[in-house]
Amino acid sequence: MARTARSLHARKKRRKVLEQAKGYRGTKHSSYKRAKEQVWKSGVYAYEGRKQRKRDFRALWIQRINAGAREHGLSYSRLIHGLKLAEIDLDRKILADLAVTEPEIFGAIVAQSKNALDGKPVDRRIEVERSTEPEQPSQSARSTPEAPAEQAEVEIEATDAAERKAEELNVDLSSVEGSGQGGRITVGDVEKAASGEE
Repeated sequence: MARTARSLHARKKRRKVLEQAKGYRGTKHSSYKRAKEQVWKSGVYAYEGRKQRKRDFRALWIQRINAGAREHGLSYSRLIHGLKLAEIDLDRKILADLAVTEPEIFGAIVAQSKNALDGKPVDRRIEVERSTEPEQPSQSARSTPEAPAEQAEVEIEATDAAERKAEELNVDLSSVEGSGQGGRITVGDVEKAASGEE
């Protein structure tokens, strides 16, 4: 019998391709020829998708930076030009994140960019003043008196059957002492309380 060349490696290669095509429809997940074609096409689509994803994120970052810069009276292009003049090396991802989550820091960076555009000296150290005072309660919250702790509702623990039995016998569960696990009210406790009231 003739010897098969590279049989082990060929089998491994086919198994690898079929493993990558496991979720495909029809014969694309079982036929090696169809699976190989589809895996190759999928790799092309994934490459294009990664490129498009980078473009989409860059556009999103530019929109966020532009919105933050417009609040301080500066356009996106002027802001980027001012940052280059000020030699502030921050990429668009960081600037967009600061514009959304840290508006005070972003405002200080915009101020440095304005100084560079106007020919003023640029401070390498950015100081941000944050308000540390706690927020005062609103007028409606201050005018409403706090309810005393004694008026808080006490949760009564009782079984469902005990609650139904109490409704049938017109028994107030708040006046019944529970003998169940953890002080839970049982049907027997309700019946005892009903017989005691009668």
